[in-house]
Amino acid sequence: MKIAIGADHGGFDLKTKLVEHLAGSDHQVLDQGTTSTAAVDYPVFARKVAEAVSAGQAERGIMIDGAGIGSSMVANKVPGVRAAMAYDLSSARNGREHNDANLLTLGAGLIGSSLATQIVDVFLATECTEPRHKRRVAMITHLGTTPAPVVSAVPSATALAGSLAASAGIGLANLSEEDLARIMESLTGLLGGSGDAWHGGPCVDSCPDTARQFIELGARMLSAGPDTTGTIPADVAGYIDHTILKPDASRDMVDRMVAEAREHSFRSVCVNPCWVSAVADGLRGSGVLTCSVVGFPLGANTPDIKGMEARKAIRDGAKEIDMVINVGRLKGGDDDFVFKDILAVTEACRDGSAVSKVIIETALLTDDEKTRVCELAKRARANFVKTSTGFASGGATADDVALMAAVVRGAGMEVKASGGIKSYEDAQRMIAAGATRIGASASIAIVQEAQKATVTA
Repeated sequence: MKIAIGADHGGFDLKTKLVEHLAGSDHQVLDQGTTSTAAVDYPVFARKVAEAVSAGQAERGIMIDGAGIGSSMVANKVPGVRAAMAYDLSSARNGREHNDANLLTLGAGLIGSSLATQIVDVFLATECTEPRHKRRVAMITHLGTTPAPVVSAVPSATALAGSLAASAGIGLANLSEEDLARIMESLTGLLGGSGDAWHGGPCVDSCPDTARQFIELGARMLSAGPDTTGTIPADVAGYIDHTILKPDASRDMVDRMVAEAREHSFRSVCVNPCWVSAVADGLRGSGVLTCSVVGFPLGANTPDIKGMEARKAIRDGAKEIDMVINVGRLKGGDDDFVFKDILAVTEACRDGSAVSKVIIETALLTDDEKTRVCELAKRARANFVKTSTGFASGGATADDVALMAAVVRGAGMEVKASGGIKSYEDAQRMIAAGATRIGASASIAIVQEAQKATVTA
């Protein structure tokens, strides 16, 4: 494919990396400048890229400035150009599928090179084929050079749904499941996060302190350990997600959890979505992460809703997302649905640089079902599999943790044991079985007990 590419001084470095990537993928690249990081005006180069597309010299165009917005405005003034700004994979895909965009604008100040490369690949590989989308593209073309209105803020989901429904000539009350799914697909793109995708959980090899805690707490399961005499202090706080997911949780209770997490240096505070903003604000500067749940506790929402819920939580400050699978679909053998269910959330997490954890609700599953869903989570590139919500008939067991760890460990994934962990002894047992994270609402009691305990290596 012939691709015209340009950038201003702020986008020059990213342009250089994309040119190399495109050339390596056998595309013909028409570099429209700039040629250095010396200050220039982005409209000059955005116009050059747009005119190359308009004149048929290039099949697609890519323009990079600080935010991508200004270049999109400039390019859309050139006849025959449909420029779309993208900040994640969903917006790039939607720009092609729904709008047949022929020019992509990127913001070098908003996304890193890894995500930008993925966005470009999706933009170039996606086609606009649906008749109704092509009809609407024809309407855009008919408007000539009139630039599209600029949205200064993200509207509410309800307003977006109403606007999209109105554009289709239907009322919200009359939406079919197919129309609703398509609207939610559009909303997913609009509510996405930005930033370089991050695909791995904490690495023990790169964290000596964490490695030391593993050795101390798991010494009895090792064939050989450090030559230690006497006793080793057992510090498990770094394994714990301090959790409050009760329906009657109040703001005072959540604030107390935040204060405790800061005091004891827990790994994270895990809350329902309505508390994410408050927790993120309260933990700022502490090193403790904000975690939210999705589809909690039943997991019976549709995949598009789970994906949108995850994106909203990430926008509010969540750095980790614990999603609940659709247990009924798994038990019914509908593995394709369960995979899409998980993928909707893991994609949102990759777009928003958040860690994804898949709650499989072990108490409701057979060993075969546990293995199958762990394989599906691995295929969807989740960071963790997690045992339980704590709301089912049972919680974590060491046998379940060992089974899950055996399935996912080779993919670099981790296991979180959650549900019914009430003592230091419980925590030790889960860690020895392969858990790298403990979810517990009894966190304070566990740490206090650990501070009094000793472990013989």
